Amino acid sequence: MLALSLGAAWLLLAPLSLWLLFRGRPLERAGAIVTLLLLEAGTIVMGRLAAPQATPDHTVVAHDVPPAEASCAGRAPTPRSARLGTSLVLTWAARRHECDTAEVAMRSQGRRLLVWLHTGHAAPTGGGRLAYTLPVHVKGRIAAVTVPLPKDAARVPVDGRNGRRIPPPRG
Repeated sequence: MLALSLGAAWLLLAPLSLWLLFRGRPLERAGAIVTLLLLEAGTIVMGRLAAPQATPDHTVVAHDVPPAEASCAGRAPTPRSARLGTSLVLTWAARRHECDTAEVAMRSQGRRLLVWLHTGHAAPTGGGRLAYTLPVHVKGRIAAVTVPLPKDAARVPVDGRNGRRIPPPRG
């Protein structure tokens, strides 16, 4: 009931106070300012008095879901294909619980662009490599990651672990 009264006071007194603030005499202007301040103070107090909903002591779970970290086993997949352009798109065979992120490290060596791919966390870095942590996109049984390329990057993608050229995508 107090909230309803406060709302009605705002509807009636606020327009009148604003009118007096701009058109009234100095004493009426002071009264309008005091009225607006009291309305605002009442609103603040009313907001503080409103008790938030009590939360229960326990949490009800409809079903258990394993945490994302437990279902994602980090691994070093072998890239299936590499498409070069302004960026490098690497694809590989996705597993059932593919990780959400992949770490990609690159290093130019002549014309070859050495690429190391590791899903999950803790990919090997260092040794003058440029490393990125990027989101993995899974479509069907294929996982892909798009790596931004520096302007001076080499143009022949090679798997850094075994030295084999990564083929372009078919079709």
